[in-house]
Amino acid sequence: LQLDRCRDTLAYLGARLRRTPPRFVVTCARGSSDHAAVYGKYLIETTLGRAVASMGPSVASVYNTRSLDLRDSLFIAISQSGQSPDLLRMTEAARAGGAVVLGFINDESSPLSALCDVRVPLSAGPEHSVAATKSYLLSGLAFLQLVAYWSDSAELHDAARRLPDALEAASKLDWWPALASLKDASSLYVVGRGSGLGAALEMALKLKETCRLHAEAFSSAEVLHGPLGLVRPGFPVLALGQEDNAAQGMRSVVQRMVELGATVHATLPVPGAQPLPTLPNLPPVLAPLCQVQSFYFAVHQLATARGLDPDAPAHLRKVTETV
Repeated sequence: LQLDRCRDTLAYLGARLRRTPPRFVVTCARGSSDHAAVYGKYLIETTLGRAVASMGPSVASVYNTRSLDLRDSLFIAISQSGQSPDLLRMTEAARAGGAVVLGFINDESSPLSALCDVRVPLSAGPEHSVAATKSYLLSGLAFLQLVAYWSDSAELHDAARRLPDALEAASKLDWWPALASLKDASSLYVVGRGSGLGAALEMALKLKETCRLHAEAFSSAEVLHGPLGLVRPGFPVLALGQEDNAAQGMRSVVQRMVELGATVHATLPVPGAQPLPTLPNLPPVLAPLCQVQSFYFAVHQLATARGLDPDAPAHLRKVTETV
């Protein structure tokens, strides 16, 4: 639905950005939306060569910064609800600072939508569970489409068109055997790199909020700078990866964790690691989204096995209004 509905808007925006490229890009989001922005950051930086920074909404809402020089920049606000006061304040500040404001928003009638120069509706439909799922995947697609239209890349356009069928196929891959091993776990790492880092962050969040399981996400490079010290025999690790320039480094880190005795489930084939099922011959830009899809179809089973309701996590609400 998003592919059909947003074609004209994104074609216009892509031509505008090619004609007048922004000096840099700023993203602003919370939670799962921010994890989708990490995916988008790598797409924009590696494809278009434009620096992308994540700006904290508290800069405007808590610290009341009134003068932000965002001239000639593209500011992207990502939100399922479009209602959180801090995100609204930051978007107002970005407009005042001279940015072109783009919104990836699911609730098209939200206050955030009214603040945007260009709106890309996520088209996820109502989300009834507290944990965001459809809106995360469709925020990723919105970034993929943005970069495809901005770069005018036939390869990325083709990848975007392939995503619906790929997600359908990914939903049929069984990650439950891997996640079942976490039923009695108390802590684990989820590791990714490059365009897969956002997927690692998203999976770790879902394990926290639906399974009450302490999961930390790291870049496979960053995990070597200290966190590796916690790895010991039996320590659980989910290792994500896609067949791009980051794959070789990811394999090396997974191999090191296996040597330390960790119980590693990995999407890339590594001796000693237990394989997580993935789709063959998939464009690398789609792999992180499809891996999250497969994970979603198993994590609810883990929550249930731990005696929890995955649709109603403790202490949380669907619309989180932070200041």
